[in-house]
Parts: sequence; C-alpha cells; structure tokens
Amino acid sequence: MQSRNVTLPKENKWKITEINLTVPVEFVLLGFSDVPKLHWFLFGIFLFIYVIILLGNGIIILITRIEPTLQTPIYFFIRNFSFLEICYVSVTLPRMLMDLCTLKGNISFYSCATQMCFFLILGTTECYLLAVMAYDRYVAICNPLHYSLVMSHKVCNQLVVGSWVIAILIQLGQTYQIMSLPFCKSNELNHFFCDIPPLLKVACGDIFVNEMVVYISTVFVVTMPFMLILVSYSRIITTILKLPSNKGRSKAFSTCSSHIIVVVLFYGSASITYLKPKSNEYEETDKLLSLFYTILTPMFNPLIYSLRNKDVTGALRKFFSRLFALRDN
Repeated sequence: MQSRNVTLPKENKWKITEINLTVPVEFVLLGFSDVPKLHWFLFGIFLFIYVIILLGNGIIILITRIEPTLQTPIYFFIRNFSFLEICYVSVTLPRMLMDLCTLKGNISFYSCATQMCFFLILGTTECYLLAVMAYDRYVAICNPLHYSLVMSHKVCNQLVVGSWVIAILIQLGQTYQIMSLPFCKSNELNHFFCDIPPLLKVACGDIFVNEMVVYISTVFVVTMPFMLILVSYSRIITTILKLPSNKGRSKAFSTCSSHIIVVVLFYGSASITYLKPKSNEYEETDKLLSLFYTILTPMFNPLIYSLRNKDVTGALRKFFSRLFALRDN
C-alpha cells in the first residue's frame, strides 16, 4: 500500500497521514500574547537590548583584534565567544521582534526546525568554548612557563574548531529526533522561539525514549563541559592559595573572576531549563529563564569582560581616545 498525504484546508494547518499521525504545517509561537497591551513596550526594550548586544560584542571583537596588548590566547577565545553571542542572539531576537510587531507568531515547520538547530548548535559551542577558556586559565596560572607552548595559535584554532564540530554533530542528530516526533496535541508553543522543552510538551505518544535522549545529550552538552570547568578552577584555586603574596593572589583571581561570572549565569539558567522534569505548571518560569540565558547573558558579557578587566578597559580607553582624536582632526 502506498502512503499518501492529504492536506486539510488552510485554516486547519495540519497534515494527516494514513496511520493517523499528524504533522503540523506550521507552529504558533505564543510568546508574549498574554500581554498584548505591552507589545510595543516589549518591542522597544528588546530592540534596545539587541542593539546593545551587537554594539557591545562588536566592540569586544574589534579591540581584541586590533589592540596589540590583547593578542593572547584568552582574548582570542573572548573574541570568538563574542562572535558566538552575536550569532546566538540573532537566531531568536529578530524573530521575536517581528512577532511583537505583527502580533503573529506563525512559523513554518521547517523554519522552526532550522531555528532550533542553529540555536542548539550555537549554545552547545558556547558551552564547550567556556570549558576551553577555563582550560586556558588553568594553563596560564598553574603552568605559566609552558603557557605559550601549550596554548599555541594552532592549538587555539583547533580547540575552537573542535567546539564547533562537536556541537554540529550532537545537535543535528538532536534536531532530527525531536522534529521526527508526531505532534498531535496542539501546534501552539508557549514560548518565544522553537526549543526542545515546548516542542516535547505538544508531542504525542510515548516520548520517554526521546526525553532520555535529551537528558543524555544535555549531559554531554552541559554537564561534561561544566565538570571540566570545575576541575580546572579547583586546580586554579589550589595554585592561587599557594602564592606567597596577597597581590599575586588578587591578580590571579581577577583574571578568572569575569569568566566565572559568565559560567554561572549561562550554565545556571540553561541547566535548570533542560534538566528539570517536564511540567506545564512552570511554563512562564521556563520562558523567563530562557530570556535570561538567550538575551540577558549575551548583553552582560561585554560589560563583565570590560568592567572587570584592566587590560580591556585600558584598550577601550586607547581605542576611544584615538577615535575622538581622528574626529577632531
């Protein structure tokens, strides 16, 4: 018997196959539809945040590229991390701004799959890159005499490329297994972008295996890099405490504090979202947490790396003084 698809009228937005499994032609992102009177206010706030993210991370990329004093491995990783942040937030925020502007959340099945795939790949790359940055700090503080040899330009490039390759391999498979599920409960996603938790909530049938795959993937994506960061910083703290002078200890701690803050912000909110049990009771909390690690963390990162880093603040002062001098001339 040949299988055939029958497309229902447009208003139904579903395809039904002969085995009675339904596949949505499109999803509806509910986003902030529960507060329609605030949509222009939210549009203004999120547009402002998006511009700040682009400018802040763009400036970090620029000064770590052109400033001679910042041509070290850690700033190479920070530059790559800032580029990732721009891509990461651009996967979700422009779409959310459009939905707030039009008051429509319709997104096609394949656009939803594409958005989720890029979001997961970029988020996973960030997780591994944060682990790489912790390893860089470990080598710099615990093995400073061999730092330039261990963290050579070739090794730094390999670590960044490796982070991307691991993320792509994991999340292409993850996206396929999620989007292959039958979605027969509803085509409405109580979220502002396509993500795994809201999609699992509208999937039907026995999805226990799929949920287990998500948890296992999360272990590789979140838990393993986080454990590597913990091991690196436990060795770093042990080494710092052995330093003879208070000045040396404070300087060593200051080089790591920015990275620790970013790790706590990003991993904390992302871990709660993906590792907690699925429940309809805390959907609004899930959306708030998602806002935190998809929008607020990328906005804070340039501030964290610049305000808490004397090398970056010094480079910024030089950059802007040169800029103003050129303008005056």
